[in-house]
Amino acid sequence: MSDSLILQRTQRFLSLLRHCQVLGMRVQHADAKGLTLCLPYSEKIISDPESGFVHGGAITTLMDTTCGISTVCALADLEICPTLDLRIDYMHPAEPGHDLFGFAECYRVTPTVIFTRGVAYQRDIEQPIAHVVGTFMRMGRGVIDPNAAAKGPSP
Repeated sequence: MSDSLILQRTQRFLSLLRHCQVLGMRVQHADAKGLTLCLPYSEKIISDPESGFVHGGAITTLMDTTCGISTVCALADLEICPTLDLRIDYMHPAEPGHDLFGFAECYRVTPTVIFTRGVAYQRDIEQPIAHVVGTFMRMGRGVIDPNAAAKGPSP
């Protein structure tokens, strides 16, 4: 699949998520290696108006979305892939006044689960705010046969 098609698909996927539109998220970069989303700094993501610090839930939302949409970069066809598990290790708080970025890649794709990893950062990806690993269940066409239990195990 071409990088331009991957970019188109990731932008379309993001445009369907209402909460991402409200927060102003946008695709920064997408190709077969992974996805980078931008979450603009705004009053909507601040936890404390006096300090201007970003709420941890905004970072979680950014990274769950980035990991989830990164599945588009690894799959030939679009599939529904809900989050099974997401682990985030916070390294330090995000700096007030600066946009946030999330990068994620799919490092393993199985017939039923996709494994992702990534980082949240601001100015430099080498200085991450958080590390993330996530797993996503594949529910695309032909992946899960709802009649499989009735048929019995495959030979």
